[in-house]
Amino acid sequence: MYIFAIESSCDETSAAVIRANDDNIEVLSNIIASQVDTHALYGGVVPEIASRAHCEVISSVSHEAIDKAGISLSDIDAAAVTFAPGLIGPLLVGVNFVKALAYRSGCKIIPVQHIEGHLSAAYIENSSLKPPFLALAVSGGHTSLYKVENYVDFDEIGSTRDDACGEAFDKVGRVMGLPYPGGAAMDKLASEAYTKFDYTKKDALTFPSPAVHDETYDFSFSGLKTAVINHIHNEKQKAKTKDLPYETKCEIAGAFTNAVCSGITKKVSAALKGTGMKALVMAGGVAANSHLRRAVGDMCDSLGVEFVVPSLSLCGDNAAMIAARAYHMYRNKLFGDIELDACASDDGAEEYLDRIKSLARLG
Repeated sequence: MYIFAIESSCDETSAAVIRANDDNIEVLSNIIASQVDTHALYGGVVPEIASRAHCEVISSVSHEAIDKAGISLSDIDAAAVTFAPGLIGPLLVGVNFVKALAYRSGCKIIPVQHIEGHLSAAYIENSSLKPPFLALAVSGGHTSLYKVENYVDFDEIGSTRDDACGEAFDKVGRVMGLPYPGGAAMDKLASEAYTKFDYTKKDALTFPSPAVHDETYDFSFSGLKTAVINHIHNEKQKAKTKDLPYETKCEIAGAFTNAVCSGITKKVSAALKGTGMKALVMAGGVAANSHLRRAVGDMCDSLGVEFVVPSLSLCGDNAAMIAARAYHMYRNKLFGDIELDACASDDGAEEYLDRIKSLARLG
């Protein structure tokens, strides 16, 4: 079967086509039009500008995805779209485009929750991956742990209580004077820091852990972010300059990355032991961070747990992951309809998905 998908929850317009059968997912096309250069001028995503940019390219990237896949519109069995959560304007562009396409072609509509899409990217390159497993979503808007018992349900067992991991990376990077988005630049600085500084020494620079100090599997990145930003401001005052020396930036990036990696591995390790899961999936934009991939991978090795993480090209927002999620929804008859609407929040998404799951069980 062929599934066409659109992802437009933030600042990437993506269209993809997959061919799927018996748990094997083949990506025939995965086109992404990025707006990074546009929003870099403002240091972050401007929703209205993002919405207009999606309108300008969504048709062309869709045509390109279908053409590259070597199929026609009539070959599509289902059209999937990210309907929540995200920026409401960009979401509406994608949802309305897919509804029109599905109405024209007569195919099924499949509404996909964005984070469930990220986690489903793991199925694309790992056909042997099957539930149950533990899943960690780390992105600009989410840092959450899920217990995945089957292909349909994602049971959240831990999350951030304030800022998301990716948001903290970007904000610290911006205050440090790094180019937007700050995640990639922070990764590079941290790599250099580990060759220059010994963070095991007692006098080494350290920051608070984002692991909440209780029995939950929750995170809190707000305190870490504030501590790092305050340290940056203090260093600037000491140096009497608006820009920090390169070596100081490296040291801060390394210490911040250490705090993130140790905090996340602490809670994930506890969740693996608490749930008894023997496999861990990590996905989302921050899953591209080389140090986090290494730290979580090493932790899984020490526990004898299988570690599955998508390739870098599938960590960021893309439509192939939405199509991968849609495949398992299709198999379980979780369909939307022409009344589908976009929703900015997780709560709204959960309510809608619960409804179509109930309809599927009744049908």
